Amino acid sequence: MSDLRDLYQQTILDHTKRPRNFHEVAGANYCAHGHNPLCGDKLTLYLKIENNVIRDAGFQGTGCAISTASASMMTEAIKGKTTGEIEPLFEGFHSMVTAPVNVEPGEAKLEFLGKLAVFSGVREFPMRVKCATLAWHTLMAALKDGHGAVSTE
Repeated sequence: MSDLRDLYQQTILDHTKRPRNFHEVAGANYCAHGHNPLCGDKLTLYLKIENNVIRDAGFQGTGCAISTASASMMTEAIKGKTTGEIEPLFEGFHSMVTAPVNVEPGEAKLEFLGKLAVFSGVREFPMRVKCATLAWHTLMAALKDGHGAVSTE
């Protein structure tokens, strides 16, 4: 578990200092705004979807380290995926970070989530779960109606 915790810390720092896909996407046809009033995180998610495939994803906004890292890694993970693949990915991520601390995520789930599995440690800090899931809820809002808004409260 210590190795995963170290990887978690390194990954969060890396994606906070150098967030990937931190830009507005030219030609975005889906967009949503997310806000976590408790922490002050705010982000706008931009998606370019063609033939039900996410061709490009980007975000802009301000947030804590966990929120920024989660949005950065999420945008990397969803590029090239079909819209049908997103809900299972969301459900897997969400259930991983909200699972009780005494329940270890299964190996299959961690494998399915790939690099996103580093966020499994967030469940040890319940106040930070909303930070980690803000980008994901914003993604689901964008896919639901193309131009959504979501708040974690």
